[in-house]
Amino acid sequence: MLIIVQNLPVPFDRRVWREARALRDAGFEVTVVCPKAPGDPSFQTLEGIRIRKYAPPPQAEGALSYAWEFVYCWFRTLGLVLRSAAREGFDVIQACNPPDTFWALAGPFKLFDKRFVFDQHDLSPEVYMSRFARPSALLLRMLFLLERATYAVADHVVATNESYRQAAITRGKVSPERVTVVRSGPEPDRQRRRSAVPEWRRGRRHLCAYLGVMGPQDGVDLALRAAASIVRAGRDDVHFVFVGSGDSFDDLVALSSELGIADRTTFTGRVPDDTVFDILSTADIGLCPDPLNPLNDVSTMNKTMEYMSFELPVVAFDLKETRVSAGSAALYARPNDVDEFSNAIVTLLDDPDRRSELGRIGRERVERELAWSHQAVKYVGVYESLLSGADT
Repeated sequence: MLIIVQNLPVPFDRRVWREARALRDAGFEVTVVCPKAPGDPSFQTLEGIRIRKYAPPPQAEGALSYAWEFVYCWFRTLGLVLRSAAREGFDVIQACNPPDTFWALAGPFKLFDKRFVFDQHDLSPEVYMSRFARPSALLLRMLFLLERATYAVADHVVATNESYRQAAITRGKVSPERVTVVRSGPEPDRQRRRSAVPEWRRGRRHLCAYLGVMGPQDGVDLALRAAASIVRAGRDDVHFVFVGSGDSFDDLVALSSELGIADRTTFTGRVPDDTVFDILSTADIGLCPDPLNPLNDVSTMNKTMEYMSFELPVVAFDLKETRVSAGSAALYARPNDVDEFSNAIVTLLDDPDRRSELGRIGRERVERELAWSHQAVKYVGVYESLLSGADT
């Protein structure tokens, strides 16, 4: 099995890494092609999984540099895919988006009886509409066409939630039996609350944590404004930690200074899982400030379920798929309303019993339904059906 992903390096991309391990555990040989993280080798075998990596391009700024990034990554990926085909071979190639351009890479291999699985992590047209205030109609149309081409070439589509599944069925014209929902569930045996590390509170009583990507559409700026509102209201007992990185990282660090809360915030960048687990085990609340936009309303946020796995109550804007994930384990604010978001944080900070109850509900929901062990069965089933011919 060959998995290609451009968005994140592996094993940092937790969904892809869990998928690769699930296939390995089912008896398949697995190779992953992805970009390098700093210090990564070009090739390594990790836990029995081969990983081929290429040096990523410089961070994109502007339309031309984004175009260059896509072209560069596509051809670097192609080179490593051809190397994998020559050295170990594969029966199924799985492409994880964004971008929606790897159908053109996978398509020719179908002439040699290889199967193509599209693991849809994002809705690319919605990503574009959510990131840019004035999207180009021409570029948006191109994104829809690329998405449609991916659906058309794919032998099976793996969707992260029911909203994405419906997109594949309705606008992609994929038959329902060829679309399977595999959620990005946590691993509760590994991702569980342990002893707190008080140093992360920076001498304060409470800690609120954000974990995830920091891009223009992720709402971390709204979380910072909510934090500033809480501090201005006179609260001196809460610290905020932001774990992760992304295109907006430097701007967000600068914003925390502009808002006068630099001493109340910690930005860790990308850190090892052990550090993440320490932070989530110390925190009182997990923050989901994703604003309402065309992408976020129909997307599943991995951080929501990871907070729940660590028994953290969640504060989130009231989005469709966030409610599907968190259910009654979260306190919801009106979408994009910073005042309501900050009030929800304060409400939970001042109510330890409610925090405990929401945390318990979230953990139970993860164990009962959302855990990766439940999702892995469906994921491996896609491959077994493809290889048996039942999915054709």
